[in-house]
Amino acid sequence: MGIETMYTQLGICPAVYEYGEAILQQLRPRFDQIDRTAEHNQLKVLAAMQKNRVNATHFAATTGYGYNDDGRDNLERVYADVFHTEAALVRPQITCGTHALTVALSANLLPGDELLSPVGAPYDTLEEVIGIRPSKCSLREYGVTYAQADLKPDGSFDYDAIRQKIHARTKLITIQRSKGYATRPSFSPAQIGELISFCKSIKPDVKIMVDNCYGEFVETLEPSDYGADMVVGSLIKNPGGGLAPIGGYICGTKECVDRCAYRLSAPGLGQEVGANLGLMPAFYQGLFLSPTVVAGALKGAVFAANIYESLGFPCVPGAKEDRHDIIQAVTLGSAEAMVAFCKGIQSAAPVDSYVTPEPWSMPGYDSDVIMAAGAFVQGSSIELSADGPIRSPYAVYFQGGLTWYHAKLGILNSLQKLLDAGLVSLP
Repeated sequence: MGIETMYTQLGICPAVYEYGEAILQQLRPRFDQIDRTAEHNQLKVLAAMQKNRVNATHFAATTGYGYNDDGRDNLERVYADVFHTEAALVRPQITCGTHALTVALSANLLPGDELLSPVGAPYDTLEEVIGIRPSKCSLREYGVTYAQADLKPDGSFDYDAIRQKIHARTKLITIQRSKGYATRPSFSPAQIGELISFCKSIKPDVKIMVDNCYGEFVETLEPSDYGADMVVGSLIKNPGGGLAPIGGYICGTKECVDRCAYRLSAPGLGQEVGANLGLMPAFYQGLFLSPTVVAGALKGAVFAANIYESLGFPCVPGAKEDRHDIIQAVTLGSAEAMVAFCKGIQSAAPVDSYVTPEPWSMPGYDSDVIMAAGAFVQGSSIELSADGPIRSPYAVYFQGGLTWYHAKLGILNSLQKLLDAGLVSLP
């Protein structure tokens, strides 16, 4: 049975398949560059594992307090070496990316301090953490104030506005690498490095945290290579490689990570407690696989941008632009088109392919959100998924794919659903 026939059996008509193949012919050089980056990062991860003498004893499960958990402690040394930081906190007790960011913020801010975002509004779920939207136990409730410098219309940093916002009470600066639910560009580690240098030239003792979600291993360097005091992320995104079933990481200076450990567990206990619950094989192997998994997701994002931009839909990043995370935003212009796109992604999944995604009111968001994700790990954003808030400009955010071939099928299927609904026509 030929490949095209197999795509037909999965619901892709010949016209959509042929259109995709024509687009792919232009992308071979881009894919080669992605593979070179993956090779670099694979060697970086491997070197860190070899340096820390990873062996089978590090995969043993621990329970209870988790005292003397050598596998857990060694994994944190591996992460610190991969991200070139003094220390790392990598735990299954961190439930998600928002939780990891909350731990990092609340551990390193005290009443009377001010948090500054120099890149505009934070991701939706951080609004209640900070207190932009009132919530119990927000930073605002504990006396931490918040300031924000918006980006310029072209998505660049407004250095004059940032300079005015930094003052004596500015204790921590948070930089979101990825676009979140916005159609601004994501930032490269080099761009973030320039911003870090600028902020520290004004206030050398200010702490800088980078929300690194969706960006790990997309490039050969990370924000921690450019002076970030903390880089923070989720293990069910890039660094978990699709195998980690839960968890988050915080890599940074020993001072910052120590405080994060005390906040996660308890003062006086810190990193000494926290059983691994048998998750070490998935955490180690997921990290090992992450560079190649991220490469597959990146190829899917590039393919999506080239497909949809050629059909007249605005894409961020654009089809020819450099990539700084795995997310591809496609502005579809209507709620109907968003739903059709997400139905295509869902029906291409290995899990729950028969389910129809519908918009709903999700916790932490101020508008209905549609999410398509037939994943082995619930909510895993490194697996093939698409989501977005049902609000203008009606942009959908596509990411992930444990293999490039699955990402390809998902994109073709999303186009098929739009075509079937009469919301797009092929040239």
